Amino acid sequence: MAEAVWQRQAAAPSTSDIRLVIAASSMGTVFEWYDFFIYGTLAAIIGKTFFPSGNVTLETLLVWAGFAVGFGFRPLGAILFGFLGDRLGRKYTFLITVTLMGIATAGVGLIPSTAQIGMAAPAIVLLLRVLQGLALGGEYGGAAIYVSEHSPPRRRGFYTSFIQASVVGGFVLSLLVVLCCKAVMGPATWEAWGWRVPFVLSLGLLAVSLWMRLKLSESPVFKAMREEGELSGNPFKESFTYPGNRKRIVIALFGIAAGLTVIWYTAMFSALSFLKGAMRMEDTSAEIIVGVSAALGMVFFVIFGSLSDQVGRKQPIVLGYVLTLLLLFPSFWLIGNYANPGLANAAEQAPVFVAGPDCRYNPFRTEQATPCGKLLGDLAGAGVSYRLDAAPKLEIQVGERVLPLAAYPWEDKAARGKMLQHWLGQSGYDFAKVRPGIGEAVMIGSVLVVLMALSGATYGPVAALLSEMFPPRIRYSSMSIPYHIGTGYFGGFLPLISSYMVASSGNPYQGLWYTWGVVAVALVVSLWGLRGGPPRDYGEDAP
Repeated sequence: MAEAVWQRQAAAPSTSDIRLVIAASSMGTVFEWYDFFIYGTLAAIIGKTFFPSGNVTLETLLVWAGFAVGFGFRPLGAILFGFLGDRLGRKYTFLITVTLMGIATAGVGLIPSTAQIGMAAPAIVLLLRVLQGLALGGEYGGAAIYVSEHSPPRRRGFYTSFIQASVVGGFVLSLLVVLCCKAVMGPATWEAWGWRVPFVLSLGLLAVSLWMRLKLSESPVFKAMREEGELSGNPFKESFTYPGNRKRIVIALFGIAAGLTVIWYTAMFSALSFLKGAMRMEDTSAEIIVGVSAALGMVFFVIFGSLSDQVGRKQPIVLGYVLTLLLLFPSFWLIGNYANPGLANAAEQAPVFVAGPDCRYNPFRTEQATPCGKLLGDLAGAGVSYRLDAAPKLEIQVGERVLPLAAYPWEDKAARGKMLQHWLGQSGYDFAKVRPGIGEAVMIGSVLVVLMALSGATYGPVAALLSEMFPPRIRYSSMSIPYHIGTGYFGGFLPLISSYMVASSGNPYQGLWYTWGVVAVALVVSLWGLRGGPPRDYGEDAP
């Protein structure tokens, strides 16, 4: 059966049918991403519970390493569930993925702490993150293709944009659940065991998601291929041998998935970590600002998805990349100035200069080997930026004042931290958590909404674009593999890499260069590889 006939059959569902398809697929995606993001939302408390080290910087890096592990296994999930989706069907495959995700997420909330069962605790956490990564590797492709293959071609960008927005919805839901739980519990209860509740709630979300998805029928495109005997015998192998598919996979990986995912994670996860960490904003305030901004920004995913039906998929994506390269650093500078103006002023009026020999700082060490390394570690732990030079004698200068390091308690890490903060406080640094006023919160939120709009421009049209790039018989595998390699490795490792860059340099903005570099590569590849003009199905001059 010809491709065009399959696509015409995909447009057959009634309005009520397509609404059910979008609602069930989107809600399932929201729940699945909620499960995945709740780990990142509660990164600080997970670090203290499962990765205690006495080094806040190291705990943060270990949590983000665990976050990255889940993303690292997404490509394997894409291969496994992509194979099942192209062989057994779209519907039943993403029923399996959402079930696996829900069970694995609830399990994180039931693991005893490291203090109770030792190193078995972080090992189990990492195992469950692996299962989450495998499940997520099969989820996105299934939901996006399922909606795409039910959609009329001229509305495909609009309909599939709800799947894209659902990813943001999962993040917003994770923040909302955390805020609600904290509101009904006292701080002591939350710290002791209340933080586990959002994980266990995954079982309830799983039940709702399964109920909705069981009401769905199989994709009409898949049913037509099955009836005609056109299913692929080995979708994974054929993804790399089908004529022209290797080029399409390269474009999908480096020109689409890598670029859009680092923008999204920078706009939300990096921003949240930046506010809570470097800017020392009170946790609940940061979560509310980021959550509201993400909720408002979701509309841009639908706007740009719908716009891509009119102007084509390439134009919004390229525009989003160009504007990101221009606005990324200014956006975070504005956020920093409004989030904690006192800290920003102190850093400007009394910058910290460190000079000395053997100034090697390894963020993955619990304690540094040299006096200069210890000093840099203390500054990193306090979230203070610094400038570093080589010199024969160790010296630290805050503004015009040289600090008396002869009195520094080098062998007592806790005492060092207190003394350093005392010295810096005398120069105007305030290490208390801040709560922004309404005006400052509105300004920070406005900048975050702009970043969300850039994410929407690059993310909104993508489900439609990827489904149109690849032939139906291997579509699940062909789009899932590059998408999850791109999002799994370029995006999933972003918090770890950017946090390492910040900790190593002492510059809270240093990690943004990772995002900037990946987006620059994505822009070049998309300009080269993506076709312009109105949307076209596979086979109509597909790249």
